[in-house]
Amino acid sequence: MFTTRPTLQGTFGMVSSTHWLASQSAMAVLEDGGNAYDAAVAAGFVLHVVEPHLNGPAGEVPMILAPKDGEIQVLCGQGPAPAGASAAHYRSLGLDLVPGTGPLAAAVPGAFDAWMLLLRDHGTRTLAEVLRYAIGYAEDGHAPVERVGLTVETVRELFETEWPASADIYLPGGKAPEPGKLFRNPALAATWRRLTAEAEAEGGADRVAQIDAARQIWRTGFIAEALVRQAAVPTMDTSGTRHTGTLTAADLADWSATYEPPATYDWNGWTLAKAAGWSQGPVFLQQLALLPAELPAYGSADYVHLLVEGCKLAMADREAWYGDAAEVPVDTLLSAAYNDERRALIKDSASLELSPGSPGGRTPVLSAHARAVASGLDAVGAPVAGAGEPTVAKDGATRGDTCHLDIVDRWGNMVAATPSGGWLQSNPVVPELGFPLGTRLQMAWLDEGLPNTLTPGRRPRTTLTPSLALRDGVPVMAFGTPGGDQQDQWQVHFFLAVALRDRVRGGLDLQGAIDAPNWHNDSFPGSFFPRGMRPGSVTVEEGMDPEVVAELRRRGHDVTVGDPWSEGRMCAVARDPETGVLSAAANPRGMQGYAVGR
Repeated sequence: MFTTRPTLQGTFGMVSSTHWLASQSAMAVLEDGGNAYDAAVAAGFVLHVVEPHLNGPAGEVPMILAPKDGEIQVLCGQGPAPAGASAAHYRSLGLDLVPGTGPLAAAVPGAFDAWMLLLRDHGTRTLAEVLRYAIGYAEDGHAPVERVGLTVETVRELFETEWPASADIYLPGGKAPEPGKLFRNPALAATWRRLTAEAEAEGGADRVAQIDAARQIWRTGFIAEALVRQAAVPTMDTSGTRHTGTLTAADLADWSATYEPPATYDWNGWTLAKAAGWSQGPVFLQQLALLPAELPAYGSADYVHLLVEGCKLAMADREAWYGDAAEVPVDTLLSAAYNDERRALIKDSASLELSPGSPGGRTPVLSAHARAVASGLDAVGAPVAGAGEPTVAKDGATRGDTCHLDIVDRWGNMVAATPSGGWLQSNPVVPELGFPLGTRLQMAWLDEGLPNTLTPGRRPRTTLTPSLALRDGVPVMAFGTPGGDQQDQWQVHFFLAVALRDRVRGGLDLQGAIDAPNWHNDSFPGSFFPRGMRPGSVTVEEGMDPEVVAELRRRGHDVTVGDPWSEGRMCAVARDPETGVLSAAANPRGMQGYAVGR
């Protein structure tokens, strides 16, 4: 079967990420004797440099780890709401939604500490050895992808009039970064050089002591001091008003990344592992639980309709039951009895309703905003825009986007990580550091009593959702994608294309499954400001069979045919436990994701 690229195969190591420089940096670490976790940390920090519109050190990163002969773990790099970030405080400011930009939307930064914990506990390399790639690209420059400059141009006026520190880095001489011309971030390079020097002075020659010292510097040293100063600066945000944030020195000092068991679901000999209900990860698992025993023909209108309608049900349950401010009934949401009842709601025509279920007989409660957008109107009766693909508005409003990386090494260690947040367009650059705060709190509600109510010390529900697949209890595949609310739609479609390979003529290997025409729907409240919804919508790539599109429309789906190669940005690596053969594939869409390996 023709694919855009070959599925790479080898035995030494495989990397797939959303940027070729991150992939190659990770591979360089593997070639130098490092393991998958060393390589992931190096790639993660390179992504902060080369995709600054998609992630940064003060953002967040959930990871799923499959150490050789070890337990599957989720490493949570999602920071919580600061102690002062209560729903009541935000409502006292006249807000009914958390702003999409500015320090008021900043959670406790989570990405840096998660990368450090991964390096300390599972890696073998020193801080300097993994940071040197990011320092090099920040200091010596790299040729940026076109989207970096386009993003900067979108918020040029904001940078020039409100966020001068951002203009200093991203509009040097008044010019946005351009492809083919070296772009540098000397402030970021200086931050990592100072951090490394201080950590080495504190930790001496001991690798672990150096990493712990770096974590402490982030929490209480010069980096923490700069982050807290920035959070206190009145900053223009999407509310149209200048606000200060709630992040304090105590918030930074008291938090660290943590390990936890994954949520899992068994399906046809596979076990899928995801982050738990503080993320949208169980949505992936519930979509599998909603599938009937016999599936329609792959790629048919029946098949697409079934997956779209199942996704609507799972996303409605996400809206009512997921979050970190209350217990999430994941076991019930994934139970056979519950999903038998939910599956019966799938009809031949498209549903236009937001219909959460009642696990254990509990009554679902939605936020006022979710109820309003489900009716097609906002809280004041005006039409609500849909969610759609993550984008950036002229005032800096963003529904974000994300990066992803997957790595498997020669020893069988495997990792999937989805770094995001801390976008250059989301908050002003911290002048002393070269990167901004994040805005993940925009995913929490200001209504009281919901699982996803903005609550001090609790994580906002995140869209970030890396995946790990096991076969007969053995890890065989790590995968994931950027895409906000689309992540656990595109990933389900990819996984089924791989899992149903024997039923597809010619078969779909990793690259074929990534290349296959993809789609998403927005029939639920979006996770990003302004949190719109488009009931009945389905967006498909131009490559989808026109007869399938016509049948979907006949069934009542509001189908938008998007551009070719516009849906999904998957990455994947795999390992055959019987042969030891490693595989990797990457998304051709966007022309920057790459897999490397040998």
